[in-house]
Amino acid sequence: MNRPRSLLFLCVANSARSQMAEGWARHLFGASMVVQSAGSTPGVVNPYAVEVMLESGIDISAQLSKSVSTVSPHGIDTVITLCAEEVCPVFFGSMRRLHWGIADPATREAITREEMLGRFRVARNELHLRLLEWEDAGFE
Repeated sequence: MNRPRSLLFLCVANSARSQMAEGWARHLFGASMVVQSAGSTPGVVNPYAVEVMLESGIDISAQLSKSVSTVSPHGIDTVITLCAEEVCPVFFGSMRRLHWGIADPATREAITREEMLGRFRVARNELHLRLLEWEDAGFE
């Protein structure tokens, strides 16, 4: 029996983009793919990420922010980095690498709750679209 594909999403804090990507990928690909996410300076899963993913019917509230140093490269088929304006973590190993530069919705600028939710929705929707396109392209 063939092992399922393995996918790792990386960004800096592993709190928003990579957490939403992990939730989408688990939802879309199920048992056909082992999905993880990690960051170079992990924090906590952003509550806005949890909220906007719940709007799409996906609960990521039990996911945990993890350090890239805790992820074994063994068996990872694809690494997708999500950083846009910041420096993404480095992950060593021989695997396929993709970069989807998505703006960090968790900017530190003082804005309203609705503006923050709007930013997170944009990132959520972009991740969803890119994962669907990647699947349509045969994960190439």
